[in-house]
Amino acid sequence: MKIFTSAQIHELDRYTIEHEPIKSIDLMERAAKAITRAITEEWAMHTPVVVFAGPGNNGGDALAVARLLINEGYRVRTFLFNITNHLSDDCVTNRQRLRDGRHAKDFTEITSKFDPPELTADTLVIDGLFGSGLNKPLAGGFASLVKYINQSPAKVVSIDVPSGLMTEDNTYNVRANIIHATLTLTLHEKKLAFFFSDAQQFIGRLKVLDIRLSQEYVQKAEAQYYVLEENDIRSRLLHRDDFSHKGSMGNALIVAGSYGMAGAAILATRACLRSGVGKVTALTPKKNYDIMQISVPEAVLHMDHEETAFTEAVDTDDFDALGIGPGLGRQEPTAIAMIAQIRRAQCPIVADADALNILASHRAWMQQLPKGIIMTPHPKELDRLTGSPANADFERLHRTRELAKSLQAYILLKGHNSALCLPNGDVVFNPTGNSGMATAGSGDVLTGIITALLARGYNQQNACIVGMYLHGLAGDLAVKTLGKESLTAGDIIDYLPQAFRLVDD
Repeated sequence: MKIFTSAQIHELDRYTIEHEPIKSIDLMERAAKAITRAITEEWAMHTPVVVFAGPGNNGGDALAVARLLINEGYRVRTFLFNITNHLSDDCVTNRQRLRDGRHAKDFTEITSKFDPPELTADTLVIDGLFGSGLNKPLAGGFASLVKYINQSPAKVVSIDVPSGLMTEDNTYNVRANIIHATLTLTLHEKKLAFFFSDAQQFIGRLKVLDIRLSQEYVQKAEAQYYVLEENDIRSRLLHRDDFSHKGSMGNALIVAGSYGMAGAAILATRACLRSGVGKVTALTPKKNYDIMQISVPEAVLHMDHEETAFTEAVDTDDFDALGIGPGLGRQEPTAIAMIAQIRRAQCPIVADADALNILASHRAWMQQLPKGIIMTPHPKELDRLTGSPANADFERLHRTRELAKSLQAYILLKGHNSALCLPNGDVVFNPTGNSGMATAGSGDVLTGIITALLARGYNQQNACIVGMYLHGLAGDLAVKTLGKESLTAGDIIDYLPQAFRLVDD
């Protein structure tokens, strides 16, 4: 599914109005009815409602919702802020419709001074001050109003976007001047900012309301951001035929582990085996031999001559994919062996964990990375790769996109909505996964899954897309049985078979 920018969202509205065809005021009424329906499903008629409407179309939505709630029997007080004496045309129309209706005495238009109403714990605030068109931080009286609402005990429903939050880049926004919604009722689709962790405190619960915008525009419009759906995975799956054998199902090499970090090698290797590959070889130090042999008996072991660390690259002529990095450590002999292994590889590569940390401390080596390499950093690892901490999630994603384009790499930035940045600059968000997966070894499992898919014959883009979706789906399935607090990385591996079956049905 495409994720549109604020400019594209407004173009989608315009296109719908022109090609449905439908009047803009009627499209606004359609949206208001959907919003009202969502509110009445959650809050009873005895709930006192206070509506704050801004001067634009978001305010027009709020005025229409106020009227519809009154018609449903709710007690509603409405405040329209017309400080500059300039309202959008549809806001003007809905102002008149509200005035012409019942309880017009509970409508107040603010042009200068404002005496805010008391907001109690029983009050429901409808935030319709500013929507997706906002392009600068709130200031002055609107900032004061936002702070007043946030400091109150009232529940808050934001229309489309919490006022003060910009739909894409909030790097330099004033976060104290953004509404903290209890529930955000967004129209048509999630906005880009909603995929970032640093915006969640403002969004609260999120519901997406379908207001039947033009599918023709959606299909033909180009986008740089996407979110995966299950059908995207089904269409990419490679199916084994009845005459497959281990030699035809791919041969993967996992370079992982150091003394004391054998678990990383075990998890990556087990995940690789669980993801359909025909054969896995694990290259790890000698002291890991016994535990690897016991924990992953299906794997072939190749032991480094050193007792405690990876120090010597091997030929990859016989391998179809290489996963390198989990638990390697960062000592200089290991660092030299790691970059040598990447240079010698004649197959697709997944670089994770300490492989990325080594690259971050040897920045010149990044220019030696082959095109098409897959890198799977978490946010701090990404910050190390780019040289400094990002100020916000959007800025970090922008840096990741630029790095992916510069290196012609596939960079999978891990998080609640993991973001795959492609060499052409496009970004694909993953919808599966949960906070229970925030546990040591979860990333090692992802490395093993993607390495297996590469060895099976998936190209880099599809291996990343299918891999991150299945990784998150396995975590979601595990949580249903085990709960978030008790989930371990090994549980994700155990639920991989169910995840594969679900998407393969």
